[in-house]
Amino acid sequence: MEIRLGYHIEIVTQQPTPALLLLDPHPGRDADIVSRLVRTVTSLVDGNPVLTSEYSDSFGNRRRRLVIPTGGVAFKSAMIVRDSGEVDLANRSAREVFPGDLPSDTLDYILPSRYCESDELAGIAWNLFGNFAGGWNRVQQICNFVNAHIRFDYQLARATRTAAQSLNEGVGVCRDFTHLAIAFCRAMNIPARYCNGFLGDIGVPPDPAPMDYNAWLEAYLDGCWYTFDARHNVPRIGRILVARGRDAADIPMIHTFGPHFLQKFEVTTDELIPRNCVRNRRTG
Repeated sequence: MEIRLGYHIEIVTQQPTPALLLLDPHPGRDADIVSRLVRTVTSLVDGNPVLTSEYSDSFGNRRRRLVIPTGGVAFKSAMIVRDSGEVDLANRSAREVFPGDLPSDTLDYILPSRYCESDELAGIAWNLFGNFAGGWNRVQQICNFVNAHIRFDYQLARATRTAAQSLNEGVGVCRDFTHLAIAFCRAMNIPARYCNGFLGDIGVPPDPAPMDYNAWLEAYLDGCWYTFDARHNVPRIGRILVARGRDAADIPMIHTFGPHFLQKFEVTTDELIPRNCVRNRRTG
């Protein structure tokens, strides 16, 4: 299947403002990009192109950097990405890995981080999930709890809300669902990392409030990283990863080194040729 991705984002600034961008598919999806139709950065004042440069960050994500001119910029992109059309891979027999046997490159994802206070939540996590069978089942039980406990409300989104605050407040958006599930996993000694990217309503009934850019997590079990989604809590089709990190602080879509105003934000993710049959697919 093929998925059409696009965004139109406008940022207003009152002075030249350096910025970092994480807006485009992860380098791991480069081979799947069928056609890059548009990817531009232009001044809101005169429409001239604004120079950007690319680099790979410490997590292996593709970032762009630029200096936003006075007045602001418009970021636009449209591309077609090939996807398998399969739902998220499930391995219900996957086991937890004893912390002493974890590969060194997973250890950053078992420690507390800015938005995932796994140390603060450890007692609660063990009380809630300590009696469940370990491995895949335990991570799924964590996602079940988070999905049932947090009420999605975009109007109550808050950029500084942490996992512990999400638990206490019982409300949030996809990043809050993900932070809380990650914190619980880490508290149970399961490495978990934060992911964001494009996810449209493909193979599921259309959401009345579509959110084509989402956050989810990957948990390390039995030597592999597996996708879990505490917000939707069902396997989905057509995730297009943009970035991975410890939590949202590591991988914001746009980070500016100075004040800015978000004037426009539109993201779309659509199946190019709809296929009704994908609704009947199941996990293995």
